Amino acid sequence: MDITHRTTDQQKPVEQRRRELLEAADRVVLRDGPKASMNAIAAEAGITKPILYRHFGDKGGLYRALATRHTDALLAALRAALDAPSDRRNRVESTLDTYLASIEAMPQVYRFLMHPAEESHQSEQGFDVGRHSAPLLRRMGEELGQVIAERVDLGPDAEVQARIWGHGIVGMMHAAGDWWLGERPCSRADLVSSLADLLWGRLAEADDLPGGPGF
Repeated sequence: MDITHRTTDQQKPVEQRRRELLEAADRVVLRDGPKASMNAIAAEAGITKPILYRHFGDKGGLYRALATRHTDALLAALRAALDAPSDRRNRVESTLDTYLASIEAMPQVYRFLMHPAEESHQSEQGFDVGRHSAPLLRRMGEELGQVIAERVDLGPDAEVQARIWGHGIVGMMHAAGDWWLGERPCSRADLVSSLADLLWGRLAEADDLPGGPGF
């Protein structure tokens, strides 16, 4: 092992070092997409693979850290879209567009998180993307459900109804966005408008909760 690399790594605060390693991983994922490997990420960071393992355990640990990093950023952007000073229909469309714009802007990152290459399975056994991506989508569904529960008057059983809506909307965005990113059958604006039309029925009729920020 390179003593200089080991000493430098140990001298840095753990959180700072993890952030630097995740930034290196991002660069590799942006370049290689689903084919990004632990070897390539270690090389990009200027360290050995054992050091990378010390920080993340295995590719699953690195994947979870990257997923959290990108999900945090996406959720912040979605919240900003929901808080924009506009009417409900425009906020709905803006929220859908924010999600689609994020996967369109970084398709390699999206594919790494959702569609591992066969080469990845062959070279790094034991990594199951489905086991890791499902919690990411569940987290988004729960957070969107919470936003809906705080803003929309859904009557009796509002909390359960809001969670149903949250997970349903995230599932719709994910499935439609995945299909659209792969085939590009229409413009992003057309997809946003069509998805908003699909959501609009009950959502258009429900009142905002009194005293809330509105939806």
